[in-house]
Amino acid sequence: MTIYPNQVISYTKNSITITWTVMVMLVLFSACSGQTQEVGKAITERDSLPVMDTRGVMTLISDSGVIRYRINAEEWQVYDRKSPSYWSFEKGVYVEKFDSLFQVEASIEADTAYYYDKQRLWKLMSNVHIQNLKGEKFDTELLYWDENKKRVYSDKQVRIEQPDRIIYAVGFESNEQMTRYKFFRTNGIFYVDEENTAASSDTLQTDSINRAS
Repeated sequence: MTIYPNQVISYTKNSITITWTVMVMLVLFSACSGQTQEVGKAITERDSLPVMDTRGVMTLISDSGVIRYRINAEEWQVYDRKSPSYWSFEKGVYVEKFDSLFQVEASIEADTAYYYDKQRLWKLMSNVHIQNLKGEKFDTELLYWDENKKRVYSDKQVRIEQPDRIIYAVGFESNEQMTRYKFFRTNGIFYVDEENTAASSDTLQTDSINRAS
């Protein structure tokens, strides 16, 4: 059978008319069957979805026009509709903090991290490792970093490795550079060249609770 152009046009118009009729009927049927709530529910799901989902991230963040941070992460998600809103780094994060001369003041690494952007508060969890400009290392399972108060703190067990000794404590707070810090409760101190000798908590209180820069 030979199909002429005018037949093709006529067939297409008929198909469009039929399709449009079916669509209208489906919409009307949905409205009459009381299923409009499903549409509203689907829209509200936007609140639980990230506005940004980026993989393989390496980014620089500035503060008042000066680069202050470098962030490396396998996955970075931003939830702007959550209350409070936050950034999510659930596959690990590595952060470097710079001073005004672009020197690394401190580096922080964690298996999981959340940044509450309105509060400017970091929450770092699981295998949290920090190193300051002096080469001192801090290890803990939970750490908070409050940028507004320029304060770093934790209420969990922490291990601090200094050039000549290792300190164990429960809870600490520090400045952002991790150069001045104090412990809430100390468990002991082990000197690197005398690993079998532990100092008492009283000795640690007078000798190492406050470290000056």
